[in-house]
Amino acid sequence: MLIKLCEAVVDPWREIAAYQAGLTHLAGKFGATAVFVGSMRDFNQGDDVSSMFLEHYPGMTEKQLHYIVEQAQVQWPILDSLVIHRVGLVKPEDVLVVVAVWSAQRGDAFDASRFIMENLKSRAPFWKKEVLASGAERWVEKNTDGYQHQPG
Repeated sequence: MLIKLCEAVVDPWREIAAYQAGLTHLAGKFGATAVFVGSMRDFNQGDDVSSMFLEHYPGMTEKQLHYIVEQAQVQWPILDSLVIHRVGLVKPEDVLVVVAVWSAQRGDAFDASRFIMENLKSRAPFWKKEVLASGAERWVEKNTDGYQHQPG
């Protein structure tokens, strides 16, 4: 498992390929890799958005992300996972988050990656301040409604 917070622009495919290249101990074990890549939109709540600043609680954010991935590992047979999240100044089209999950079966990889992503959005301590095209600034008050996994 790798959890990474970074201020630099992220190339998700390079990050995933580099991480997977290090999974030699799992060669032949995984049959599925589920990947979610989330990027910043240039709109929110009906307004044009020119940039966003993501704040986090250093140490606590990483701890919460580890906990979320560990919960996914309890529910699904995950072989490994990668979570990358941007912090600091982000522009539209920039990648904000990458979640990759390796598992023997696709259903487990899909379910676990969705669980990680949805819980990251609702439970990890990130705060977003948007800068609107008008120059106004606002804090994003609600990031998501949360997520409840429906087994079956």
